[in-house]
Amino acid sequence: MSNGLRARGRALHQRWLKRRIPPAQQISLDHRRIFILPSRAGLGFLFLLAILLIGAINYENSLVYGLTFLLLSLFWVTLHHSYRNLAGISLRATGGRPVFAGEQVPLGLVLLSPTRERQALKLRWPQSVPQQLDVPGDGEVASTLYYPTTRRGWLQPERLRIETRFPLGWFVAWSLLDLNWRVLVYPRPVKAPLPVHRSGEGQDEAQQIQLIEGVDDFQGLRHYRPGDSRRRLDWRAYSRGQGLHSKIFAEPQQQSQWLDLEQTQGADLEQRLGMLTGWILALEAAGRPYGLALGGSRLQPALGEAHRDACLRALALHGLEGSG
Repeated sequence: MSNGLRARGRALHQRWLKRRIPPAQQISLDHRRIFILPSRAGLGFLFLLAILLIGAINYENSLVYGLTFLLLSLFWVTLHHSYRNLAGISLRATGGRPVFAGEQVPLGLVLLSPTRERQALKLRWPQSVPQQLDVPGDGEVASTLYYPTTRRGWLQPERLRIETRFPLGWFVAWSLLDLNWRVLVYPRPVKAPLPVHRSGEGQDEAQQIQLIEGVDDFQGLRHYRPGDSRRRLDWRAYSRGQGLHSKIFAEPQQQSQWLDLEQTQGADLEQRLGMLTGWILALEAAGRPYGLALGGSRLQPALGEAHRDACLRALALHGLEGSG
């Protein structure tokens, strides 16, 4: 019963926050987005003022009256300074790079202060170590925050809490911001021996060897293309009036490796996808072309960062709803 009430209360609170502080790439803090309450130190200070006031009334001591109201005025002025330390500041999300599940994703953030200096600002997520920084007047500060990941797919972090207790720590002013970060998390790599080589089914090994442009064996001539090296130009053919040609050299291409879920073993889908991730990283490091067959899609054998990222993206979003 109590768990259900807490869950309902959290859902209502999130809906209220979404209406009051909707998601955005950049958010400026104003009176609608800033909350402020006395801190523990502030509540203790108020308790002390209450004791002083009771003593002043009991003993009819004008000096204690004056001290009490002076400290109360200082308490009231501190409230405004705490609020002003956040009011008007802007926060802009600058994105993050993909990581593997279990790693911390770096999220870029820029804080802009169009007017005065902001001091002792703290940024954090629940159950994380806060990061404190200052923002110069009429300037900006770039920062990188780290958010833990546990599973693959699109990561949308919780609301970021920005708070300040400046100047005396008697008040805490804060806001909860949804900065529309959206970062892809790849499956956690699992180290395993590479599967038995699969390339062009039904062909013998000699037929599978292909040639790519290289430096080993002379293969012939082709018409000159802008950017061809001058060392490979056939000047003899040019002098005979046959046009400008470039010499072609070739070398054997390494055999490509096809990867799919049927080759993996594991207790669940996540472990099997992690095994495919580990194979992709190993083949990329070894410089061996690889292709990926996953569900109804096939990525043809290739090498390079773009191909690796395309394969890892397919693994990260495999079987997830709204994976576009």
